Amino acid sequence: MQTLFINIKELLQTRDNPPAFVSGKEMSELPSISEAYLLIDGDKIVDYGPMVELPQLSEVRTIDLTGQMVLPSWCDSHTHIVFAGNRESEFVDRIKGLSYQEIAEKGGGILNSAKKLQATSEDELYNQSKVRLEEVIKLGTGAVEIKTGYGLTKDAELKMLRVIKRLKENYDLPIKATFLGAHAVPAEYKDNKQGYLDMLIEEVLPVIAEEQLAEYIDIFCEQGYFDLADTELILKAGTKYGLTPKIHVNQFNAIGGVGMGVKYKALSVDHLEVITDQDLQDLKGQKTMPVALPTCSYFLGIPYTPARQMIDNGLPLALATDYNPGSTPSGNMNFVVSTACIKMKMTPEEAINAATINGAYAMGLEKEVGTITKGKLANLIITKPIPSYGMLPYAFGSNLIDQVYLKGKGL
Repeated sequence: MQTLFINIKELLQTRDNPPAFVSGKEMSELPSISEAYLLIDGDKIVDYGPMVELPQLSEVRTIDLTGQMVLPSWCDSHTHIVFAGNRESEFVDRIKGLSYQEIAEKGGGILNSAKKLQATSEDELYNQSKVRLEEVIKLGTGAVEIKTGYGLTKDAELKMLRVIKRLKENYDLPIKATFLGAHAVPAEYKDNKQGYLDMLIEEVLPVIAEEQLAEYIDIFCEQGYFDLADTELILKAGTKYGLTPKIHVNQFNAIGGVGMGVKYKALSVDHLEVITDQDLQDLKGQKTMPVALPTCSYFLGIPYTPARQMIDNGLPLALATDYNPGSTPSGNMNFVVSTACIKMKMTPEEAINAATINGAYAMGLEKEVGTITKGKLANLIITKPIPSYGMLPYAFGSNLIDQVYLKGKGL
């Protein structure tokens, strides 16, 4: 049976023929319809428009949304939801003055998470991860990318990917898997980084390809982790196995990783807390999506991605959570949108575009989600009664979501 939503106060992100993503000044344009209806059939959007143009319909379930708004669900293109345990002790260390790098040097950080994950069974890892996934769905996320990188052994990385595959099979939202074996150099390879990279390429990638466990390949291109030569090696290898490149880049230092990502047609370059004029030039006119992770900056107390500079230079920008145990233990996209407005000076229109249409593009889902468009999935956020969509970032501590729909089903 079809479901008809009527008297929607404002239907946001309505695009009949949506572009793949929006850039520069286009990011400030958020098309919408006031006093609208929306019709869904099964898992798809089939019609929408102003109430005065509502067609005669029979045998539909009608839901009155007077005072409420509807928008496409959030598209979170950068998470590490599959991890074991937590790192709250490091949180206290940071309060006491240790930096992210200092914590890593004394055995904390990514290596700490890897040790926990290696000792966790696949079933237990799945059970921990599904709780997090269900939480972010309730917070309005309707499409998500999940990266590995907390395994750092062949078996543990593959275990993470198999957990992601199980999540894909059991939950009604698009999930993309990214292989991030090159997240850090494990202790046993401390003096043999090349040996670790060779292991990832020669032993792990063939299994990923055979079992079709991932769509993307990623690497942490950063001082003290992996350099440009390492990055090129990994991206080349991933491409040979049919994986599309992405990069963690410019979190603490700019070492040329953005240009490398563009060279290898990376779908996205993520973090960008530090950015140079050369990086801006490299990104102009490209199909590589810059992705900002503002709640990572919030949690670590590091600079925020310079969104205004990037948008004013005509670039696109997506927003994501970076949900992980060390630097962003939150998958709340609502707080991401608020933080982008408060700390990065993005307008509500820019932030909503970055968290929907551009987020969808950043994980290759622009034809399925991210806008209110006929034929796209009915993955929706229905707000509580609010005066304007500006309330979404403004009321940063309030839950303004009344209901979430995935594939046309209310949760």
